[in-house]
Amino acid sequence: MLLPLADLLLSPDDMAAVDRAAAASAISSYGLMEKAGQAVAASALRHFPGALRYVVLCGPGNNGGDGYVAARALEQSGAEVGLFHLGDPKKLKGDAARAFADCPVVGETTAHYLPRPGDIVIDAIFGAGLSRHVPDEVAAIISKVSQAGLPVIAVDLPSGLDGRSGQVLGAAFRAVRTVTFMTRKPGHLLMPGRDLCGILEVFDIGIPARIVRAQANGMTAENTPAQWQADLPVADTDTHKYKRGHLVVFSGGASATGAARMAAMAGLKAGAGLVTIASPEQALAVNAGLLTAIMLHAVDDETALRAWLADQRLSTFVLGPGFGAGEKARQFVLALGQRHLVLDADGITSFRDDPQPLFDAFADGPTRLVLTPHEGEFARLFPDIAADNRLGKVEKARAAAARAHAAIVYKGADSVIAAPDGRALINANAPSWLATAGSGDVLAGVIGGLLAQGTPAFEAAAAAVWLHGVAGQRAGKGLTAEDLVAHVTPF
Repeated sequence: MLLPLADLLLSPDDMAAVDRAAAASAISSYGLMEKAGQAVAASALRHFPGALRYVVLCGPGNNGGDGYVAARALEQSGAEVGLFHLGDPKKLKGDAARAFADCPVVGETTAHYLPRPGDIVIDAIFGAGLSRHVPDEVAAIISKVSQAGLPVIAVDLPSGLDGRSGQVLGAAFRAVRTVTFMTRKPGHLLMPGRDLCGILEVFDIGIPARIVRAQANGMTAENTPAQWQADLPVADTDTHKYKRGHLVVFSGGASATGAARMAAMAGLKAGAGLVTIASPEQALAVNAGLLTAIMLHAVDDETALRAWLADQRLSTFVLGPGFGAGEKARQFVLALGQRHLVLDADGITSFRDDPQPLFDAFADGPTRLVLTPHEGEFARLFPDIAADNRLGKVEKARAAAARAHAAIVYKGADSVIAAPDGRALINANAPSWLATAGSGDVLAGVIGGLLAQGTPAFEAAAAAVWLHGVAGQRAGKGLTAEDLVAHVTPF
């Protein structure tokens, strides 16, 4: 399925390759800059018609060239324009130099900018290609604009943001709107970039789709139903509960049973045909008193588990929510090496000292393991990857997925779902109020419910993260995990 161009994600390097390929195809690069700058000016006039002055901050590259075009267009519309440039614009080259020469607005250096009430700031300093900390002069103007509380329109990406990782490089503008061109970058979706971009506009400046798609290999995208809907189970007229799979969720001891029940109910809501809680004897009475549609089975140790696994209909397991970290968790996980497993929370922490046996147990054949770490758990399982500051969140999730031969859900406000083959999806539909106790247990259960029905591991993880976000939106602010489960529905 071909995604719309605006739904693709290209890294800054990939987008630079698109620009080069467009120029090699005899498309006027200055014509593209003209369209980009005009789009920025149009956005400013459309959304801030009452501005007393449009302040355009131009950098030393093509992002600055877009700014000079925008300044000219705004001046031609009759608006008051203030133009400020970083460095000596007479040293500009190529299209940026031409844009500066065509701009009738006389500018000053950015150091001379003094914010006024009624200013609308157009940030055309660096855009998405920045890979180093902003210079002090730019940090100072970012501080000025922030202290004055002025609205900022960013060209391509707020200056100071890394377009690949969404991380702040020393300092960055907080934009109310960002105008980008042809496609988005990962930095538009990854935190804190997503927050700093404000409302995002993707403008088609006329680069042929074939050129853009040639660089967009589909390995990185936003997590949407288009990415996995075709892999979800379809209920035939002769479907029965056994066809929809049997999910098992492991419970903790008598004082730690709630998380497992939350995950189990979420798996049932996600469509699993049967769900059983595997409970230690000491917790049987507690669980039995609180279960209805979910079944219960006593499992106290590895011997009991392995005997139960003779039933091949037990296809998918969730281990971690409330289970407790330690040797028992490790034994259970390694016994499940040939089944599908969602490993969460305590299950992940149990392998912090030596994760290799976990990876080895699931190393062969199709991907059967889904790991759902938050930031701290990720660092426990993949300490070297987590500590590598050269990698963004997408690259870290990819590296972890390849090492573990697992689908990784690197959780957060910008959860990244990665597959061992290098595919990665960035999730952007989760409301902030999902950050509540038990939310992760619900997510683990939804993943398990989809896995039990035969959905491949990566697609099950991605779909579950998206459905989890939708459930959070439906439940609304102030939700509890119980509210969240009630709003889980299969796609």
